[in-house]
Amino acid sequence: MSQIIFELSKPGRKAYSLPELDVPDQRIEDLLPGNEIRKEPAQFPEVSELDVVRHFTRLSKKNYGVDDGFYPLGSCTMKYNPKVNEDVSRLPGFALSHPYQPEELSQGSMQIIYELDKYLSEISGMSRVSLQPAAGAHGELAGLMIIKKYHEELGEHRRNKVIVPDSAHGTNPATATVCGYETVEVKSNPRGGVDLEELKKAVGEDTAALMLTNPNTLGLFDENIEEIANIVHEAGGLLYYDGANMNPILGVVRPGDMGFDVIHYNLHKTFSTPHGGGGPGAGPVGVRDFLVPYLPKPMIEYNEEEDRYYMDYDLPKSIGKVKSYYGNFGVAIKAYSYIRALGAEGIKSVAEHAVLNANYLMRELAEAYHLPFDQTCMHEFIITPKPFKDKGVRTIDIAKRLLDYGYHPPTIYFPLIIEEAMMFEPTETESKETLDSFIEAMKQIAKECVEKPEIVINAPHETEIKRLDEVTAARKPDLRWQG
Repeated sequence: MSQIIFELSKPGRKAYSLPELDVPDQRIEDLLPGNEIRKEPAQFPEVSELDVVRHFTRLSKKNYGVDDGFYPLGSCTMKYNPKVNEDVSRLPGFALSHPYQPEELSQGSMQIIYELDKYLSEISGMSRVSLQPAAGAHGELAGLMIIKKYHEELGEHRRNKVIVPDSAHGTNPATATVCGYETVEVKSNPRGGVDLEELKKAVGEDTAALMLTNPNTLGLFDENIEEIANIVHEAGGLLYYDGANMNPILGVVRPGDMGFDVIHYNLHKTFSTPHGGGGPGAGPVGVRDFLVPYLPKPMIEYNEEEDRYYMDYDLPKSIGKVKSYYGNFGVAIKAYSYIRALGAEGIKSVAEHAVLNANYLMRELAEAYHLPFDQTCMHEFIITPKPFKDKGVRTIDIAKRLLDYGYHPPTIYFPLIIEEAMMFEPTETESKETLDSFIEAMKQIAKECVEKPEIVINAPHETEIKRLDEVTAARKPDLRWQG
């Protein structure tokens, strides 16, 4: 194991040089209140530049990401981010611009936002899209705030319930609660979709909205989506589309055409901008025409006569700003670059190959594992280790054993409605060779589960850190180094 950088510390060593002070010399006591001033020096390690470089280089080699290998994390769409998108976002005219500089100096950036609004609106079947929300859950929050204000404008204050399927992402009921709504869960039918009879019982005069992911977290497209929309709309509620699983329907079917009124995107999933590591992400929220006045302000508009873009703050029904400045602009640039590079046919090809890869992987793994829903999937699917239950093998064991084979595990124990679930999403960016290698590893693990289950149950064996006590790690995390 590499040495901790604190342990390398020796008095007098340093790895930095500060520039000459170029501001008027002032005492710190004149700048900060006394209770904010540190009485003792901070305890930083004293190390050389070489020590620092080697330490962080070693750490970087222990990280795992989509640039290192296959990352089949279900419902997360961990696909490769083309590096050309990074290059475009770092062009000086974008990277060095300030969000509060005058409009006449921001025309190029404003054009990007305006055109991306148009592209995302067309892809989703919505009328307008705001790029302000910073992530998927933030987009959900903005979307429900729009729905809430719409109902309040109509005097429908009794609409205080949001319907959520039992297969929903956890952010859905959480977001509804944050917005002051009560959540009502509806069960799934035997084919993994919303149970229509249960939905009919759940809707009423107090229904504000149904939050739905389609395809859902089981990787299944709801065959009854038009009837579901009619049931909710006839009760006076609105349909909210959780865009986390948008990847397999791009260019094929649009949420607006299914009957949805509000949608959020995950640009850091569907449109191949970097994902994970704490962000930044982006969760644009789109709406149908009658909800446009409620979108966050400002909205960017185009004046044809003057050939200029401008920010429109004159939106009296708007829910207001939901993000400092105008959203995570750098992420929006990458999504814009991705869409422009692919074009309409390329966008559709993304969905087709995502579905093809998922069904290929599903059919191959179904030979060795239990497949709860034996039907065509979309971008992701669920299998379980049910065939090895008598051997004492659980989902967590298979996930840990995959680490020994050099793969990131799938999403596990979600959705909760499937016992011992493993959710796989290969995405469209993976080659058949990669999928075949992964299939071989999974089948080898299945063989071990039967012949030598103790190898799987005690995994991982090849990683630097072996199996942790996960309950203790979650409840009593040790996050600080102490010598």
